[in-house]
Amino acid sequence: MSTPVVIAVVTYNSAHELPELFEGLPDALEGVPEWRVVVADNASSDGSADLARELLPSADVVETGGNLGYAAGVNACMARAKDGEALFVLNADVRLAPGSVARLLGVFDDRGVGIAVPEVTRPNGEPEPTLRRRPTPLRVIGDSLLGRRAVRFPLLSEEIPTGSTEKPDWANGAALLIAPAVWPHVGDWRAELFLYSEEVDYCLRVQEAGWSTKQVRGARAVHKGGEVATSPKLWAQLVTNRVVHAAKWNGAIGARIVWGALVLAQLIRLPLRRGTHLAALRALLSGRRALLSGKPTNPGRG
Repeated sequence: MSTPVVIAVVTYNSAHELPELFEGLPDALEGVPEWRVVVADNASSDGSADLARELLPSADVVETGGNLGYAAGVNACMARAKDGEALFVLNADVRLAPGSVARLLGVFDDRGVGIAVPEVTRPNGEPEPTLRRRPTPLRVIGDSLLGRRAVRFPLLSEEIPTGSTEKPDWANGAALLIAPAVWPHVGDWRAELFLYSEEVDYCLRVQEAGWSTKQVRGARAVHKGGEVATSPKLWAQLVTNRVVHAAKWNGAIGARIVWGALVLAQLIRLPLRRGTHLAALRALLSGRRALLSGKPTNPGRG
């Protein structure tokens, strides 16, 4: 396998994740003769940048100077990538199985594949569905009103069940290997999204440029994740960015439909008293005008 790989890791108070992540990289990259790591640190307060330098002296550590978000961090890493390198966007809380990167690289023999993704499980071994269909207003309505039950109906759900052979439109951004010809052509991630929906936008742009996203059997990863479900700030970020995404990809009417469906979804779930839905509802209502015009309100910033 002759394609060199640059591992792009965005950190924000990720010091607790870095030792295990870096320790596993040599085995994960077995069979890849040339690889390096670029870390973009978004002004961590826990010493993530210094720890990255200590644990992996060969790493190129870029300090962005502020909490600029995941997409901006990816862009900072991409700016350090070189022609001919595959760009592996990797969350700090992802653990790659031995030999997984070489397996991912192998699918680029098909020039039509632009993004390769592994099979992902949660820490308890449960499969994590990471493949998605293109967001549409109808699918947002389905997901909002039916929840997990919508998965049974492709027109009403973005989620592609694990084990399906359906071709995805996009995949979760925790582990994306981008082909060497793709990232220079498609360009930067949409940094103003800060966090959430940025990988959706990027994968759809890759698709519009003529490349597909493919999950690779046998390339495995474990993703811890899960914080968004319990953090009101992060949940509000995720929900509001779905409106911003719709404003770009589905137009003004589509954005209004998505906004209304998400407002209704939060109202329905308020009795659960999680705090997440109340935070999202407030963000949707207070930021309505900006969100419908496609401007992120970034409630997750800070």
